[in-house]
Amino acid sequence: MTTKVAARRVSSHAHSHRPRHGARPVTDSPRVTVFYDERMLAHEPSADAAFLPGRMDTRIRQLLSGLGVPWKYPEHPGRLTAISQFLALAPLQGVTFATGKAATAEQLGRVHTSSYLEQVYKLRGQYAWLDVDTTAVSPGSVDAAEVAAGTAIAAVESVVAGASDSTFALVRPPGHHAEPVRARGFCLFNNVAVAAAHAKATLGCQRIMILDWDAHHGNGTQDIFWADPDVLFIDLHRGAPFYPGSGSLDEIGEGLGEGTTVNIPLPADAGDAAYLLAFERIIEPAADWFKPDLILVSAGFDPHAHDLALNVSYRGFASMTHRLKQLATRHSQGRLVFVLEGGYNLISLSHGVKAVLEVLAGAVPPPPGECGIAEVEAAAAFHCRAFVDS
Repeated sequence: MTTKVAARRVSSHAHSHRPRHGARPVTDSPRVTVFYDERMLAHEPSADAAFLPGRMDTRIRQLLSGLGVPWKYPEHPGRLTAISQFLALAPLQGVTFATGKAATAEQLGRVHTSSYLEQVYKLRGQYAWLDVDTTAVSPGSVDAAEVAAGTAIAAVESVVAGASDSTFALVRPPGHHAEPVRARGFCLFNNVAVAAAHAKATLGCQRIMILDWDAHHGNGTQDIFWADPDVLFIDLHRGAPFYPGSGSLDEIGEGLGEGTTVNIPLPADAGDAAYLLAFERIIEPAADWFKPDLILVSAGFDPHAHDLALNVSYRGFASMTHRLKQLATRHSQGRLVFVLEGGYNLISLSHGVKAVLEVLAGAVPPPPGECGIAEVEAAAAFHCRAFVDS
């Protein structure tokens, strides 16, 4: 962000602070709530289904036939069931589960136009393509998308009310590609944006920071808050031409919101070191400047190497979570909410979610890159006498 913009925004925030919510009770261990609702499993598009006829259907089927291999809808119910089953195998102390709720038209209408909502509602109970990038709906998709957005709201309400110290909304379909007037990238409603707008409109939150670490740029979230000076949107992502192709450095917002959009495009082989350097040099200074009273994370796990997009490890996700906890403690009374976005390899998705939850529950992660160091040192001490003269 430019010096001029930063100076203007620092001055604005320094003189516009209003009283915050009351102090939160001190507990011996963090209270972490995972929000999950099986109604979201009803979203299950299939390329084999009979979709609504039209030019888009013809065009998409031509694209799919050109692949030469069978195509399955990548954003499927197994993403959530894999996470829930993996977490059930080894429950984490301090982590509890709660069900979600459906978002209302009023809540969705804070970030999506009424005409777009009407178009989506008409597709309830049907199979249809919404976008040429293969975004589609099945008969249960609209209900599932309403629950996804409402579950993100429930996660925010829990931390603002003090019922939880941090929360993780396990939701699908994901949301960060959904624009005010358009479904994109498997996303129908922009879950994290709906939750942020709800926090501003009804929960008294005045400055909200959204960090998006999904491998793909959160074009929809950026669009929604493009000119909003009270939402700081920071996005780490693989740079263009990687889908959706937006998120260049010079996309910084406009009008009163100029400087509150921060994009960090990365090359394909970027991993833990690059992400943590971004925290040190960009994300933490930006948060200290903005002073959010609520931090939301669009948490996609496709930056893991298993998704073939970037090279972040489980320890990398854990370390980023630890730094976000520190930022939340410093600025937002610990209020920290994760909302699931992408991640399509079921192993790295479920392990990545668990790595985040372990840190939220109190674990302090070792620095990335140190895995095996202690074992090598022990082995060296054991073997060194065979190679070194005494």
